Amino acid sequence: MSVARRICLFIAAVGLMAALVAPTASAHDRRGEGEQASRGPVVTKLASFGDGSFVTGSTIGPDGALYVTDGSAGSVLRIDRRTGRVTEYATGLPTKAFANDIGGPVDVVFVGRTAYVLVTLVSGEILGEGGGPFGDPNDKNGIYRLERDGDFTLIADIGAWSVDNPPETDYFVDTGVQYAMERYHGGFLVTDGHHNRVLWVKRNGSINEVATFGNVVPTGLEVTKNRVFITQLGPIPHEPEDGKVLALHRRSDPTEIASGASMLIDVERGPHGKLYALSQGQWDGVIEGSPALPNTGRLLIVKRDGSLKPVVDRHGRELVLDRPTSMEIVGDTAYFVSVVGDVYRIDNL
Repeated sequence: MSVARRICLFIAAVGLMAALVAPTASAHDRRGEGEQASRGPVVTKLASFGDGSFVTGSTIGPDGALYVTDGSAGSVLRIDRRTGRVTEYATGLPTKAFANDIGGPVDVVFVGRTAYVLVTLVSGEILGEGGGPFGDPNDKNGIYRLERDGDFTLIADIGAWSVDNPPETDYFVDTGVQYAMERYHGGFLVTDGHHNRVLWVKRNGSINEVATFGNVVPTGLEVTKNRVFITQLGPIPHEPEDGKVLALHRRSDPTEIASGASMLIDVERGPHGKLYALSQGQWDGVIEGSPALPNTGRLLIVKRDGSLKPVVDRHGRELVLDRPTSMEIVGDTAYFVSVVGDVYRIDNL
């Protein structure tokens, strides 16, 4: 199967300062806040951007804004979490090689005030009959650092490393298909949903494999003080029992902590210490790697008994999400990016 087909879907700093300096709320304001909270979780559309094709990564920046990647434009965008205003933050990254699939910039994180961007599927080779090179060989798959002058510097060539260190599982894209990135011990953790592994990439460019899987498609990441959490999409037909959340301790193999939702693509720590997982939804079954059906995604709470409980509104109805690809949580509000470039917020978790 083609890269695109297999991974196509994969594949509150400012708020705190405002709270510190805001005047004491009036009785009317407090009543309004109480009324809002009593509504329970609510989904609203915040912004739209891009050309509507396979958007993936996001993060909260040092200024409290939401930052997202646009693989078609080779850029990183800033979204005001209050107004939804979209502005270009940085551009000039390699764009994706496949117009209708994942690729180009797919995730972004900040170290201090410096942005690092994960880029994938901009060049490489599809192996086997009917394959061959794709993209511009001068474009590299890996992690780029945004410099003060606005240019990007490649700090880790993950594509070249992947060619030199092929996975044990079957694969047909020699450079892999990286999906998510998180800060980790002076560097970054990166999932590769095609080569089925998690990499530890240091800022000096060195790369090590820290977790290896069978054909389970690792996707989203969350790093806490003591553990790393990983979501698995699972092989087609992406049955709910194959959608899993794993915990990775530094000196042990990953262990399953929950399962039971199709096409899990992200995981985040939320309010009250709860762990939330993001389901893209029910696979449409059209072709290998095709997306979930529209409006079948769910936000789920990871329960101690290993189950995944859908988040519901005050009437007990499950929140319906449209093909989400990544998620950030600030306070009791979640933000998720849809594959088509729409950004939503979920208040009152």
